[in-house]
This record gives sequence, C-alpha cells and structure tokens, in this order.
Amino acid sequence: MKLKDIPKEELETMGYDEIAYIVLNDAGKKMKLLDLFKKVCKALDLPEEIVEERIGDFFELLSINKKFILLPKGYWDLATNHVQNMIIEDEDSEVSEDILEDEEEDMIEEEEEEEDIFYDTDLEDDDTEDDDLSDLVIIDEDENIQ
Repeated sequence: MKLKDIPKEELETMGYDEIAYIVLNDAGKKMKLLDLFKKVCKALDLPEEIVEERIGDFFELLSINKKFILLPKGYWDLATNHVQNMIIEDEDSEVSEDILEDEEEDMIEEEEEEEDIFYDTDLEDDDTEDDDLSDLVIIDEDENIQ
C-alpha cells in the first residue's frame, strides 16, 4: 500500500513506526533517520518543531522494532531487504546427515589436535630424580608458629 493512498484519518491512527515502514517500502531505498522522520511528520501534517522534539523517541522506536535495521553511516532500512541467507537442514534428509557426520569428524580431529599441543615431546620422562617437592616443609597444626 502506498502512503499517498492511505486516508489522513487512517494515518492519524497509525504509529510513527508503521508510517516509517510504508515510507521506506515506497522509497525502496535506505534513508537517514532525520529524512525518514520528516517524511513521517509531513504525512501527518505535523509542524516542524515536532521533528526536533520527538526525533529521539523516533530513533528509539525504530531501534527496538525488528522490522527496521540500522546500517552503516546512519542509514535505516527495512530488515527484510537485508535478510541473510541461512541454510536450514531437514533432519530427515540424507544430505544433512552427511554434513553432520563431516562436522562431527572435524570436531573430533580438532579435539585431538588440541590435546597434542599440551604434550611436551622434549621431555622423555616426567619422573626425574629432581623432585619438585624436595623443598617442601610440613608444619604440624599444633605447632606454634612464631
């Protein structure tokens, strides 16, 4: 639905975010926050002072609404225009089982490699005659330490 096709009475019952969604959808491109809010205010025939007073609230409204996405350099756009491609695998499909098996094998190989980094190959025998505890002094709890 185009913004120009919506009656003013209906626009007045809509929230700023709903109108902003229509504006961005009509424009088909990203917009700066101020430009977007000015178009929303213009659609509602609101005075210019409203823009300055409510721009912070409008920013917060767009920030919490998952329909909008903040882009670099302060541009806003509809989140649907920036959907990431995700592969959703069906548990019953043979392809997903093969992929899962490959991932499990990779994880096991990585774990084995991680274990190897802690093994010191330079030391032939960890039990050397030089005992690390030889300097240890045992004190009885009953003895008074002064």
